[in-house]
This record gives sequence, C-alpha cells and structure tokens, in this order.
Amino acid sequence: MAQLDTPDAREGAPEGGPEGGPDASGAPRPRWSDRVGRWRRGLWPAGFALALALLVSLHARMPNRIGNVGSLLETFLPWCALLFPVLALCAVLRRSVTALVALLVPVLVWTNLFGGLLLDKTGSGGELMVVSHNVDADNGDHAGTARQIAESGADVVALQEVPGSERELYEAELAEAYPHHAVEGTVGLWSRYPMEDVAPVDTGMGWTRALRGTVQAERGPVAVYVAHLPSVRVQFRAGFTAEQRDRSAELLGEAIAAESVDHAVLLGDLNGTMNDRALAPLTSQLRSTQGAAGAGFGFSWPAGFPMARIDQILVRTLEPVSSWTLSATGSDHLPVAARVDF
Repeated sequence: MAQLDTPDAREGAPEGGPEGGPDASGAPRPRWSDRVGRWRRGLWPAGFALALALLVSLHARMPNRIGNVGSLLETFLPWCALLFPVLALCAVLRRSVTALVALLVPVLVWTNLFGGLLLDKTGSGGELMVVSHNVDADNGDHAGTARQIAESGADVVALQEVPGSERELYEAELAEAYPHHAVEGTVGLWSRYPMEDVAPVDTGMGWTRALRGTVQAERGPVAVYVAHLPSVRVQFRAGFTAEQRDRSAELLGEAIAAESVDHAVLLGDLNGTMNDRALAPLTSQLRSTQGAAGAGFGFSWPAGFPMARIDQILVRTLEPVSSWTLSATGSDHLPVAARVDF
C-alpha cells in the first residue's frame, strides 16, 4: 500500500543524523525542523520560566508571615539569574522554541530590576569620601584592619562591631589620620573634620549599636549616622528570623526622618539589601550610593565569596559620585566606600 504523503507525516517523520535519528529507546529525537513539535515541546521549562518571572516581578507580595520568606527571597533576589542558563539548556535539549520564548520573560523582568546596576555609573571627583566597615568581633587581625582603613583616604570612617577590648587599638591606629572620633557601644565614627552633637541612637536593642554625630565638613554640616542593625538568622523551625532587625530599622528611620540637618548620610551594616522590604523605613527617604553611582552589585558579604550587599551607604541631599568596595581585611565583611558632592 502506498504511504500517504500528509503534512503531519512530512513534518513529524524523523530525519537521519544525530538530530533526527532515534534515541536510546528508539523514539525519534526532537529536532528544530519539526515546525509543529518545536512549539509543542518544552512546556514544563516554559511554565517554570513564567513562574520565575512572576516570582521576581511580584517579590514584594511574597508573604513574610511564615519564616520571613519574603525578606529572604529579596536578600538574594539577583541570584535568580543563575536559573537562566539551566532553563536555556533545557530548551535547547528539548529543541523547544516555546521554552526559549518563555525564558525571555524572566530575563526581561530581571533586567528591568537589576540591569542598571550592571552599568558603570562611577564618576570622578567627589568632595567627601566616606567608608563603612563591619570589622567583625572575631577578626584575627584588628591592627591590620585599622591600618587598611587609615590608608583608605576617606574623610569620614564608620566602624561597626568594634570589640571593647580592641577599642584603644583602633583609636591609636586611626588617630593620626582622623583626629576627631567618638565611640558609642560597638560602633564608632572617625573624621578628619570636627564633630559635635555625638549621641547614641536607640534602635530598641537594649544596648548601643547606633550613633549620630554632626561632621563639620568644608561645605557645611553633615549629619552622620552609624548603625549596626540586628543580625538575621535562618533556622530550621523558625525560618528567616528578622523581627528585631525590622523593628530596629523602623526606629532608625524615625530618627533620620526627624533629622534637622539637611545633608545626612547613613553608614552601616544593615543586615539587609536594598530590595529587602524591611529596610523601607530607610530606603524610602535615603538614596543608595551604590545604586546611583556604583559599578555592579557591590556585594560586601561574606568577604570570601560576596553574595549580598548588606553594608550600605545611604545619603540624603548629597549627590553620589562613585561607590565601590575596598580590599578585604581580616573581617568577614568587605569595607564599602563612596564619594559624594554637596
């Protein structure tokens, strides 16, 4: 009997060679020339790609009620891009045009959120250079860390997690470069310019991990806040625990909102990224120097393999010119730096 030459038979029949030949089970391999199959195959990776796009675009709607999963997602949201090559490989192996087209959706959503950070927006100049560093209480080389900070060329330095036993060491190492300084609890502020009105800031922790001072810079006063917000934990039963950090961010935001000095800068380990909704009391009124004048994400933690920027420099009525991370010290955080104009 003669074989019918139908369109389905012509388009679906296997072709010779590695693309059209049978696989190990004897079934025909998927091929790009199959005009019908290349659109029908790959529905699972296509569906996963669309779900990923929804997750990235609607991350702010992810509930925090159970284990603070919303904040956890937002902390590492840029890393969702690691799934793109996996989905692309699945699409290619399945010879699926549908999966490839669907993959464009999360790529475009991610690019809209983070593409600007990949551009180099750094400028030259900047009248005031600031540095912030969590020196890490378990740092094995506080003396070396202090020397690196002193050699940074910054005009204002904010340190967090300064152990009481190492306070005199930092004061001695930084004294020549920064004749004006103040330490409250475990945070300290060092400046080339005179400082006044230094006082602790209540962040609801029961001990001091934030301070505020007025730095009399050449172009006028700047209110400088130094803060180390509570740490967050990922626990098996409790999930991503961050309630104390969130409350401290609210109190710090209230203090900055009431600030009477026009120019203000917040330097510190905030234990959260700019995408984390918990930092909204701060990010709603302050501008990130890294986002405005950095190159890349500027990840600062952990120092050995930085995965998130939880060390922030945020400003009000100051114009960011450049923002970057400094070389690693003995700490588990990288120092972060910025130059700003008035």
